[in-house]
Amino acid sequence: MPDVVATDEAQRRPPGEEPGAGASAKRTGVPPWQQFIAKYGVLVALVVTIIVFSALKPHVFPTGSNLKAILEQFSPLAIIGFGLTVVLVMGDFDLSVAGMIGLGSAVVVSLMSKHGVNYLLAILIGLLVGVAGGAVNGALVAFAGASSFIITLAMGQVFNGFEYLITKQETIFQGIPNAYTQIATGTFLGLSNQFFIMLGVLAIIYLLLEQSTIGRFMYALGGNQEAARLSGIRVRELRTLGFMIIGVCSVVAGILITSQNDSQQPNSGMPFFLPAFASVFLGSAVLRPGRFNVLGTLVGAFFLEVISFGLTELSLSTSVILLVQGVILAGAVLLSRLGRAAT
Repeated sequence: MPDVVATDEAQRRPPGEEPGAGASAKRTGVPPWQQFIAKYGVLVALVVTIIVFSALKPHVFPTGSNLKAILEQFSPLAIIGFGLTVVLVMGDFDLSVAGMIGLGSAVVVSLMSKHGVNYLLAILIGLLVGVAGGAVNGALVAFAGASSFIITLAMGQVFNGFEYLITKQETIFQGIPNAYTQIATGTFLGLSNQFFIMLGVLAIIYLLLEQSTIGRFMYALGGNQEAARLSGIRVRELRTLGFMIIGVCSVVAGILITSQNDSQQPNSGMPFFLPAFASVFLGSAVLRPGRFNVLGTLVGAFFLEVISFGLTELSLSTSVILLVQGVILAGAVLLSRLGRAAT
């Protein structure tokens, strides 16, 4: 999986610079239909999925209330995906996201519930925990030279351990102020606050990756780290920054999850682990084949939530939903490879 886009020519191009379809076909020998699937396959699949679920549940699925629920529920997933996009752009992995979601939310909720800390201060401390956890991951990967795949897998266990120490593996549901629950359950312009928070995170990450010098350096780093280093890019600091960003995004998602549930539950981040990666890889097969990008991640996260809602409304079990998510992740990786071949 780590080589999905790391050596892709598209990864090395500055944001917004795309080759023409005809030029690509001549250079790679990829037939036009394959290029179409690589670029628009996910979007077509999304439209088809919506049509199918609407036909199967015409009085439930294609309704305004259902759309609002999907926009609300997919927001934490999208935020995690945005953070992962930053790391994957640079050719790294972060498998500690589930642990950081649990640890960050445990810190915030425990401070409010057990120690009476103001919810805004508790949130700030939780975000700092995300920064610190990401900095540790980044230091171990970028400065110590550890494999991001292995070290973040191990650090995920460390984060889980700290979460268990804080919560004693018990659900915390008392002493959570109403102002905290309103972060996720409140509405603005008829839509959940979560949706607007997600849009804010999207705007920040988009501007970082697509409109800033740092973003261009991150894409260059993902194309060839040694070339990036020789060109004067501060590779180690940049990689560490990427892990700090996903740390913060994980805590933000954890805050929304606990705010929505009005409680903190052990391993609250685990259900988001596989879908988050699936959304990013699906996103790399949207519009810019073989290239991780946050707008694609947004589409990927929305697609996964549409599928989850549709399967739930068909009264299918959680095991079936998890099975479908796994198949989608495998398909997303294949689409991403197809996108690499088509560019």
